Parts: sequence; structure tokens; C-alpha cells
Amino acid sequence: MELKERIETIVGSTGEVRIDRGNIVVEVKEPKKIIEIAKKLKAEGFDHVKSVSGVDYSDQGYFEIVYHVSSYSTPELAKAILVLKVKVPSDNPRSPSLIEIWPSVEMMERETYEMYGIIFEGHPELKRLFLPEEFEGVYPLRKSFKIKEEGIMA
Repeated sequence: MELKERIETIVGSTGEVRIDRGNIVVEVKEPKKIIEIAKKLKAEGFDHVKSVSGVDYSDQGYFEIVYHVSSYSTPELAKAILVLKVKVPSDNPRSPSLIEIWPSVEMMERETYEMYGIIFEGHPELKRLFLPEEFEGVYPLRKSFKIKEEGIMA
């Protein structure tokens, strides 16, 4: 069975699977389903996450969390990058943390939290990495963030 077909079997009705630029993309329909899918992907051999990032579509009412997943242990999968995506509402951006499945997400989920304000529920140490703890205001990678122009001469 081809890898895309195997992933479609794993995902079932909880998401959509497609090929984009040579990568398999899995779009999870509901944030609460991401744990179930991630566990199945890990059992299939996808044993680590290479990156976690956020994308601001707040003008459309949501943020997207993007995980790039691969494998160290399975030669066939080591050549593949699986893109796992889930949308969260911009007015309450929350999704389960995948740290219990893939410990490699620890710092990347923290950074996504810090830059976008996306809460990864169940993350044991969801605190700032770069910004001061007392930072207030718009998260720096959101489209609504504006750089202060005070003192800049144009």
C-alpha cells in the first residue's frame, strides 16, 4: 500500500489527506482529534517533529498550527515530510499539546505560544522563551502586531 493511502486509512474521517509539493498534508478537522491522529502516525513510524509553527489567518477567524513530522527509525519514512495541520479559532486559540507523543515539540510549542498566543493544553512548561515574562500586548507574529514607530525618522 502506498504511503498516502496508509495515511488516509489512519486519518479516516477525522481529517483530509492530500499531496502538496511532494509532501503528504494532513488537515485535522478538530483540534481535539489531533492527539488520536498523532498517536497513530507515531505507531506508523513517524517518530519525531522537525518543526512547529503558527500561521495567522485571524482575518478569516482562525490560526493554523503546522507540524512537520518525519522519522529517524524507519528508512522509508525518513525521506518523507508529513505536514500535520489543525485550525484553532483566533478568539480562543487552544489545541492539545503533542509533547506526550513527540517530546521534540517541547520548545517549538513554547515558541508558537509565545509568538502567537496559541495555548497548547497539557504542555508541562508553557512559558516564554524570548520575551520577558511581564510582556503584555499583541503577540509579535500576529498580523495585528504593530511595531512602535516612536523615535523613527523617515
